[in-house]
Amino acid sequence: MYTQGSLLDDIEEIGLRSLSANRRTPLSDGAWVDVRPGWMTGADEVFAALRESVPWQAERRRMYDREVDTPRLLRFYGEHEPLPHPILGAARTELDRHYAAELGERFTTAGLCLYRDGRDSVAWHGDTFGRSATQDTMVAIVSLGAPRPLLLRPTSETARREHTGGTLRFVVGHGDLVVMGGSCQRTWQHAVPKVSGALGPRISVQFRPHDVR
Repeated sequence: MYTQGSLLDDIEEIGLRSLSANRRTPLSDGAWVDVRPGWMTGADEVFAALRESVPWQAERRRMYDREVDTPRLLRFYGEHEPLPHPILGAARTELDRHYAAELGERFTTAGLCLYRDGRDSVAWHGDTFGRSATQDTMVAIVSLGAPRPLLLRPTSETARREHTGGTLRFVVGHGDLVVMGGSCQRTWQHAVPKVSGALGPRISVQFRPHDVR
């Protein structure tokens, strides 16, 4: 059982804080983002366990006329595959409970990314493989380790017209939760840019419903 540790403890116990403290930012064209700072307690311990136990994989991708290394390490856990740490199962269950009325289905998969330092990144994209190309959905991201900026920008014609504030920037780490919902995956894009200077590693855990990648 996972419980929140006392603030007087030297080492915070692994657990989950209430999602009732989520802060929602309405975007444009039916998109929104929820942020819950410090949702997962004991996040440094979870990060260390995942970094050591997950069988991280390096992948290559086609870019123009050559193959290049993907600038991060990856591991995808399918719908019926055991997750690599019990708190991730607890997190998925709590997300299912909290977003049941809005999402109407369960989060079923977990994609993990290890950003080894500031040189690792992910380019602008939306998770539009599968149903999210045409349907509203949610992607919930738990960020562990060193904080990194998560950027969002509007891409649909309606989203660009309605949103006049430029690129949005959320700095997430140490157990923070970000949930992108509504039309966000097809009307907005997100990215984790490269960061110069000394920077520690980060792991992101992305929970998604069935047939959303």
